[in-house]
Amino acid sequence: MTMVFYGWVIVLAAAIAYLFSFGPLVGVTFGVFLKPLAEEFGWDRAKIASAYSISLLAMALCSPVIGKFVDRWGTRRVVLPATALFGGALMSLAWLTPHLGHLYGIFAVMGMLSVGSTHVPYARVISNWFDRRRGLALGLSMMGLGVGTTIMPLLAHSLIAHWGWRTAYVVLGSLPILIVLPIVGLSLRERPEQMGLSPDGIERGEEGLRSRTSASSLPRAALGLDPSEALRTRTFWIMGTAFFLMSLCAIGIMVHLVPLLLDRGLSAEEAAWAMSIFGIALLVGRVACGALLDRFFAPYVAVAFFSLAGGGILLLWLGFGGVLAFVAAFLIGLTMGAEVDVIAYLVSRYFGLRAFGAIYGYSFSLYLLGGMVGPFLMGVSFERRGSYQETLLILFLVTLVAVGLLIRLGTRRVEPALGEMACAEVD
Repeated sequence: MTMVFYGWVIVLAAAIAYLFSFGPLVGVTFGVFLKPLAEEFGWDRAKIASAYSISLLAMALCSPVIGKFVDRWGTRRVVLPATALFGGALMSLAWLTPHLGHLYGIFAVMGMLSVGSTHVPYARVISNWFDRRRGLALGLSMMGLGVGTTIMPLLAHSLIAHWGWRTAYVVLGSLPILIVLPIVGLSLRERPEQMGLSPDGIERGEEGLRSRTSASSLPRAALGLDPSEALRTRTFWIMGTAFFLMSLCAIGIMVHLVPLLLDRGLSAEEAAWAMSIFGIALLVGRVACGALLDRFFAPYVAVAFFSLAGGGILLLWLGFGGVLAFVAAFLIGLTMGAEVDVIAYLVSRYFGLRAFGAIYGYSFSLYLLGGMVGPFLMGVSFERRGSYQETLLILFLVTLVAVGLLIRLGTRRVEPALGEMACAEVD
């Protein structure tokens, strides 16, 4: 009887952790809590919304630091306390006082802790367990985010309607503590070598291990660049700039998609359907991109998905409504779903696993900064122009720049015996 490769248990555990992480529990439920908070404390919506921006800024600033902790101490020692503290911070919102500084402080803390309980540690441990199927594994784990994005707003709405927003925060905050902690605590293993396995599930004895490691004097986890070396390469900044630009475009459109479509004459129900289609595309993009990354040259896969977003933005700029507006939402959602997979995969391939956490942390920070800038620029443009048209054209051109940057990425250098990246291209 063939045993299931334990790496897939790691993927399932990561997917569950993503389901009860910052994005589903805080990000997509933020709008559900916005009106109750405004009514309770008399705050205007702009002031409440600033709390979410503060959390993103905290995530961007802390990602490289948390990445270094993961590289030094391992995933378990970071993710377990971070998950427990994140859940506790979310629960503490039930005792929120009428001081905005209290709200901002909790969201800043949640932003910092969320880095240690989501992308940075789990992307590293999955990269340890998979090589040839790394893209698919990353994509499947990210499905937890998509599922959480679908169900958490409904759960939050139901909890608020029946028991109020304070109780809702207690329930949501308890989920990572009661569900994620025991599952991850019991199942997470740092590397396949700890179980006598190799990446992708090839069992190997002592003799096989010697034959594989004879091709390199370094263990697999030691291959690659350290953060200072990676930051000095042109490759890192080409990738990082492309991630920043595409996040700016995709997240900017996501935040403003509903009001944009309402301005086009679509009904509120039709605009809501467009967001649902966006969410479905996000799920499809995660898995499809992951599978394609394992089969084709990764920068070209990224170019294809980023180009789809450009096509969607072009449709919106041309003023199409109806079915084509839904097509645009689907295309942009595909790119949004693929982008985080692409970041983790490219970082592991171009810079190796030696300092994956820190280098991925720097890359993810650029992605988060783009996500902060995009919605802000869209909002400012609308306030000044009364329309999104000019900004949509600019965003379309920005996607072309991002695509052009990715095309310039060189061929990856793979250590042939172990299937892992030995170094990045340094110009």
